[in-house]
Amino acid sequence: MLEEKHPSYSHLIMAVQLRRPILVGGVGLSFCLWILQSWHHSIVQLGEYGILGALTVGGTLWLFQQKTPKRQMVDNSPVTRETVEKAIAQAASAIECLAVEAEEPAQLRQQLIQLNKEFERQELRVAVIGSKAVGKTKIIQALQRSFGQQLTFQETPALFTSTDHDHQAETTALAQANATDLVLFVTNGDLTETEFQALQQLIAGNRQRTLLVFNKQDQHIAEERAVVLHALQQRMQPLLKPEDTVAIAASPSEIKVRQHAADGTIQEWREQPAPAIEQLSDRLATIATQERQQLIWATTQRQALALKAEAKTLLNRVRRDRAIPIIEQYQWIAAAAAFANPVPALDLLATAAINAQLVTELGAIYQQKFSLQQAQTVAGTMGSLMVKLGLVELSTKAVSTVLKSNAVTFVAGGAVQGVSAAYLTRLAGLSLVEYFQSQEVTIDSEKLNLDKLSQTLQKVFQQNQQVTFLQNFVKQGVERLLQKPPQPQLAES
Repeated sequence: MLEEKHPSYSHLIMAVQLRRPILVGGVGLSFCLWILQSWHHSIVQLGEYGILGALTVGGTLWLFQQKTPKRQMVDNSPVTRETVEKAIAQAASAIECLAVEAEEPAQLRQQLIQLNKEFERQELRVAVIGSKAVGKTKIIQALQRSFGQQLTFQETPALFTSTDHDHQAETTALAQANATDLVLFVTNGDLTETEFQALQQLIAGNRQRTLLVFNKQDQHIAEERAVVLHALQQRMQPLLKPEDTVAIAASPSEIKVRQHAADGTIQEWREQPAPAIEQLSDRLATIATQERQQLIWATTQRQALALKAEAKTLLNRVRRDRAIPIIEQYQWIAAAAAFANPVPALDLLATAAINAQLVTELGAIYQQKFSLQQAQTVAGTMGSLMVKLGLVELSTKAVSTVLKSNAVTFVAGGAVQGVSAAYLTRLAGLSLVEYFQSQEVTIDSEKLNLDKLSQTLQKVFQQNQQVTFLQNFVKQGVERLLQKPPQPQLAES
């Protein structure tokens, strides 16, 4: 019998039963029933590229259709002191969780202290951002002469360059802009698509107060200036009000001056015209007067959310390091159960036992206490989604194809069921980890977002379907399933 041929796995399962009360009375593979239901399908010899083909073709059943990117809408809901204080409190909560589960986050605590001082700040911080050679430095020089210490200006690295080094500079520029109260996005003509996408992200994505500045208008004839300005204003609707797109000449080109004297002599020289920035200066003055408090609050809120995200990222890293060994433990328990009991009829409740325990332990890591009933519900929901998305059949076919390439391992009775069980359990565990990481630090276990959970399953499946990974995973699984039990040592006479 199988139990006699593989006593080490039956002993493993019994040991786990004693330590994991949820498994008592129903140790089985959570997804074994689904695998067995699809087992009647014929297995096609696909080869390495065939595996990818099967996964790709099957994946089209559930991949979202690609759509043309839509113009983002601006969130015009007001930022209040209360909403900012709530964001700061959430950041503090995430930092406290990190302090409990990992080392003391001294630097994050210091940033939190500084955030609370932002309410008292009076000066406005302005970032000047744009491509190379659009006149950012000249704009800052002209505005500093107009506003003195009322506004603080910061020039960011140039955007939209092609090298990897400059790409890092672009990332830095956007991050610096996000830390200021107001952004002057500078262009010297009509917007490119790349510029428009960056503007859309600043305004709609980051809720960054922005003015679009058409600089070097003096390099266009009068008719062209009006056309370009109108085109920019139309392009930016409804992201920006028309008055938030302005045309200037921060450093006009030199002009030739000719003077005719009374004696008939002519003198010629070149003069540098004064900066033509009145429209921008007036708009900045109005914003500084009417929107100062709102802008400071909005910046503080963005910084609080960024601090919370940083703390959460560190916390997720710590929790994931604790979760992965648990997932690996249960994937091989599931493999052993399916390999030792490859029968066509399993109790439906028993098949959810392993994954219910997995849900419970992962939930504990992410500070989400699941009851037995909740854990079973989550495990059943995960299983239903995997069947609906076609992942069970795709995974089983892929595993069987790899196994079939090796006649020795393929003839093993429950090898396909065992390795497929491990693979699906791994997908379920990793998907739960990804789902928990995307939620707040604490979530409501009774209100799982099924759409988001489904999307997470698809994402994790894509990440774990590479041929090389599957081959290594199957090899590791077979070695575990077919390894010989340790031989008892004879006592020395």
